[in-house]
Amino acid sequence: MSSSPVVIVLAAGAGSRFEGAGHKLTQALGSTTVLGATLQQVLASRLRLVVVTTSGLRDMVKGWVATQDVVVVPAGSDGAGEHLGMGYSIAAGVRARGDASGWLVMPGDMPLVRPSTLRAVAMALSAHPVAYAQFQGRRGHPVGFAAELYSELAVLDGDQGARRILARYPAAAVEVDDPGVLVDIDTRADLLSVQARLPPSGAVLAAHRERQPP
Repeated sequence: MSSSPVVIVLAAGAGSRFEGAGHKLTQALGSTTVLGATLQQVLASRLRLVVVTTSGLRDMVKGWVATQDVVVVPAGSDGAGEHLGMGYSIAAGVRARGDASGWLVMPGDMPLVRPSTLRAVAMALSAHPVAYAQFQGRRGHPVGFAAELYSELAVLDGDQGARRILARYPAAAVEVDDPGVLVDIDTRADLLSVQARLPPSGAVLAAHRERQPP
C-alpha cells in the first residue's frame, strides 16, 4: 500500500453544458488550459495522481503526466447506448491505484483548488473513512475515501458517482481557507469568471498556488 492517498483527476465527462467549440477542459486558462491548470495544482501538492480521461484528451493529458498515470475509458457510452458516468470513472481510477491508502476525487474542471487543500483532505483520511473540503461551511471538492472502502468504490457505475457511499459513511468536513473548492467550470460564463480571477499577466493561477519546500 502506498504511503499517501492518490488523487483521481476526473477528465472523461462530455462537458455537454459548455457552449461553443471544443471541450471545456481544453479551453484556454492563463498560459495553459482548464485541465492543465487543474493538473498543475495537483502536481504541486506532491501527492500521487492518476488521470481518468478519454482517447480524445489523452494526448493533452500526457503532456502533463506520465503514461502510466493515465487511464483511458470509453467516451460517452459503453457501446450499448448507456452513459458510463462519473461512477465508472471513479471506479477505473481506484482500480488503477488499488494499493493506495485512500483516494481523493478531483474533477478536472476545478483549477482553483489549492495544493494545500488537497494535502489537508488527504491527511484527514488517516482518521476518517470519508473526508471533503469545505469553505465557510459549504461543501466542495475534493472528496476523499479511505482504503477500507475499496470494494465499494471499485464497482461504482453510472452518473451518481459515490453518492450512495457518502450516504452510508460518516464524512469529515475539512474547513479550508480556499474558495476554489466551490468553483467548477461547467459553462462559458464559469470560464469567463475564472479567467477574470487570474493575475493581469495571465500567469497560470499564480495567486492560488503556494511555494513548495525544496
